[in-house]
Amino acid sequence: MSAQSTTEIETESPPLFNYLKEEIPLEDLKDYASPRRITSIDFLKGFAIIFVILAHTAQGWLAPDSIYLYGLLFALLDILGPSLFVFLSALSVIFSIKRKEGIVHPKIIRNRIFTRGFVMIIIGMLTNIVVIQDGVVTVAIYGWNIITFIGFSQIFSFYILKLRKSRRILIGLLIIFFSPAFRAILYIGKTEGNILLSILHYIITSPTPHLTLLPWVSICFISTIFGEYIYEAMNKGTKDAYIGLFRIFFVWGIIFILVGIFSYYPNGLNFTEWQPGWFLQTPLSMEDIGELSEYPQLRLLATANKQDFFEIPGMPSFLIRGTSANMFYNQGAALLIIAIFFYYIDIKENSNNFTNMFIYYGKTSLSLFLIHFLFIPIYFNQYNVAIFLIVSLAYTGFLGIFMYVWMEYANGVGSPEWMMIQIGRIGQKSGEAVKKTTKKVYNRLKKERVKKMEDFMKKLSKDDE
Repeated sequence: MSAQSTTEIETESPPLFNYLKEEIPLEDLKDYASPRRITSIDFLKGFAIIFVILAHTAQGWLAPDSIYLYGLLFALLDILGPSLFVFLSALSVIFSIKRKEGIVHPKIIRNRIFTRGFVMIIIGMLTNIVVIQDGVVTVAIYGWNIITFIGFSQIFSFYILKLRKSRRILIGLLIIFFSPAFRAILYIGKTEGNILLSILHYIITSPTPHLTLLPWVSICFISTIFGEYIYEAMNKGTKDAYIGLFRIFFVWGIIFILVGIFSYYPNGLNFTEWQPGWFLQTPLSMEDIGELSEYPQLRLLATANKQDFFEIPGMPSFLIRGTSANMFYNQGAALLIIAIFFYYIDIKENSNNFTNMFIYYGKTSLSLFLIHFLFIPIYFNQYNVAIFLIVSLAYTGFLGIFMYVWMEYANGVGSPEWMMIQIGRIGQKSGEAVKKTTKKVYNRLKKERVKKMEDFMKKLSKDDE
């Protein structure tokens, strides 16, 4: 057997189904798109997913006379749950891309990012099929929710990484500032029957406008900048690099929060009337830009007022998702929270069973997010505050144990992380096939050229004779 044929056999990949049967290392399942040496990111993912679970169970399980607490706490703690979770997920895509650069072919990186993103978008769309809002069941396939947006951000971040940091921050800030006015134009156009604006409104805002394309896409522009700072500090691995990273996150976190609360923004399309981020909004004050249908977070105001103790006159703009003030405030809070826990866990190297528990939740956050919905319909509007805290914390603990058993004893087979990696491996497999096909074509052309050269030399020899 020739050396050439031996090389071909050694580099030949197994058939696709056998390839997918190969066992996925457990650490890959628990460490997918993680910074690995920056444990505070996984800790905060776990921190955020637990708040997401508590928020969703509170909405479903709290009794009518206690539901006002959900309205109050969800509005105030949104920065600890969905907003932080989305920011961290958009930031973490950097590690999926940068870690493989220079090691594997760029097409393989692209295929893995794209397949993971598309699958998350599909899963997100499926979760929109039945949506319960204010006791009303609605059916919608297309809509911007957390999973859908995270899937989109995976793909979008792959491309915007090609832009310089200065351009990314400029584009991100412009999107934050002008998105409310642009969405108001689309909303008005939809109400007036303009077909083009109605289509754009459907695409950008959607029937479930929880994390609308505009202005939330700005997170991709801004989080990738800070993701690169983390990756650079992680590669240096020195304490000075980590302290410098902490200062960057801490300072910019405070700046963004102050801008969100105290800066002035135009009131919808009225650029002659500017309001501060702490301005108290009501459905009446926002009726010209769509109020509850465009900004469902404002529903929390009515929920918080379902009690006889006090009347809340309005909801600050910086607490209403989708407003310019809220986008600055949320991202600033995310940066500040990351800075605090990065200092505590990574710089001071504090570790215990409590932090390890949160880290494990963070490593399995995607699976936890999807499976926690399954058991919420078991109870509806039954618990007062005290009983809810006991039941919801026990439920969160049960989910953690469930994921531990699934991962440790069933190797995570069938979990969302497992499916993401398998689909990514299909993309990697196709990328390898592209490389091999290219290599075979190159070798064949090289052989043909060598043969032609040999024939030409033989012909010259005969002519000389």
